Order: sequence, then C-alpha cells, then structure tokens
Amino acid sequence: MIGPLIAKSLRDQRRVVFWWTAGLGAFIALYLAVYGSVRQSPETYGPAMIAKFPGPLRDLMGGLEDMTSGAGYLQTVVYQLFVPMLFIACATLLANRALAGPEETGTLELVVTLPVDRRRLVLARLAGLALALLGVAAVTLLVAWGMSAAEQNGVPFDRILAGHLGVLLLGLFFGTVALTVGAATGRRLVASAVVGVWVAAGYMVVTVGRSVAAISWLKWVSPFHYYAEGRPIYEGVPVGDYLVLAGATAVLALTAVLAFDRRDVGV
Repeated sequence: MIGPLIAKSLRDQRRVVFWWTAGLGAFIALYLAVYGSVRQSPETYGPAMIAKFPGPLRDLMGGLEDMTSGAGYLQTVVYQLFVPMLFIACATLLANRALAGPEETGTLELVVTLPVDRRRLVLARLAGLALALLGVAAVTLLVAWGMSAAEQNGVPFDRILAGHLGVLLLGLFFGTVALTVGAATGRRLVASAVVGVWVAAGYMVVTVGRSVAAISWLKWVSPFHYYAEGRPIYEGVPVGDYLVLAGATAVLALTAVLAFDRRDVGV
C-alpha cells in the first residue's frame, strides 16, 4: 500500500513544512501590509517614476508594473520574483530530503531492503512532496487573500488564486527536477545545482533575454515563461500554460521512477 508511505513522508517533513509556511506567510503579510502607504505615494511608485528605472533593471524585475494599483503591486512585489523563488527553494529542500538526503546519510539503504517496491517508494515521496507544497500554497493563499482584502487593493480572489496556482505548479516542477536528479545520482548538491542553474537561466531568458533576439527563443524551455506569460493576476488562469507545466512535471516524475528503479543504491 502506498498510503502509509505517503503518511510517513509527510511526518518526516512536517517541521520543515511548518516553518516554511510560517516564513512565507509572514513575508507575504509584511509586504502586502505596506500597500496602503505605496498607494498614497504615486510620485514615488507610479508609472512616471518607474519609467525612470534603467531598461535592463525593469526587464530583470519582469517589466515592473504601476505599484500604486493593487494588481501591479501584487505582481511586482509578490508574484514576479520573491514568492516564486522562495517557493522553489522550499520545494528543492523538501525534494532533497525525500531521496538524495536519506541516501547520503545511509538511511535509504535500509528502506530499500524492506519488501517495498522501489517505484511505489518514489511515487510516495513524490506524492508527499506535492501534498506538502499544496499545504504551503493553501495557507499562503489565504494570507495573500486576507491581506489583500484588508488593504482593499481591489484584486479579486480568483486572480490571486490564479497567481498562487502558478506558484504551486512552478515550485512542484522544480521540486520534481530536484527529486529526479536526486533519484538518478543520489546527491543533494548535484540536484540543487541543476535546479539553481535552470532557475537562473530560465528567469534571465524570460526577463532580460526578451530583448535579446539570439536567446529570446529559449523562453519555450523556461518554466517561468509558462508561469508568468499568461499574466494570471490580470487575466486569470492561463489554462494552456499551466497544463504545460503540469505535463512537464508528470514526465519528470516518470523519469524519477525509472531512474531510481534501475540504479544501484548500495544494497
């Protein structure tokens, strides 16, 4: 049965999940709490001021939006860079604790000697990762919605939900990347390095790289393109883009199962 394996995975991660949820929730609450002050300072945060920023800096920050509007503030401060990056870091940490971490400490060898099918083990760790990230996303979504309502920024719940769903899918994608590399190599450092390089390159391609013709076509292999191109805070759920992220995650999950099933874990 895979259920007990998933339950154990969640128990092993509960403290990490709790603290990441608390930290991300506090970060979102803190930044959204100052929106009232930003809204009252159009000379500092309005379009005229933002236009004075150098073009490359605006590109790096996703174009920068009018932060005196509720949607512009949410997009620029919460959903463009900081929360997605923090969510990816959380997902990578959890993924490394699922397979590569236990293998490096020697505890995974004991698990695979038990009458547990390797494929079910990987699927259980993947399910545990997905459920943990879903829990973090659910709580922080409520924080973002509650603070948005308290500050009266005018962004409806369905748009915040659309943005948060994208964060969840992006985090789950990179978490699955880390778990897949960990399943194939058994090394946390390698998994983290692959995620780090892909994140940095992927983000640069869809921001600064959009004005560089030689690399702009690489946006199609950047998860950030499918996360942000549909502008969920402004237009709602971009179904096609999100399905691409979900499909790519499923392919990576299958790769993780096959890689771990065929590799010698030292037993």
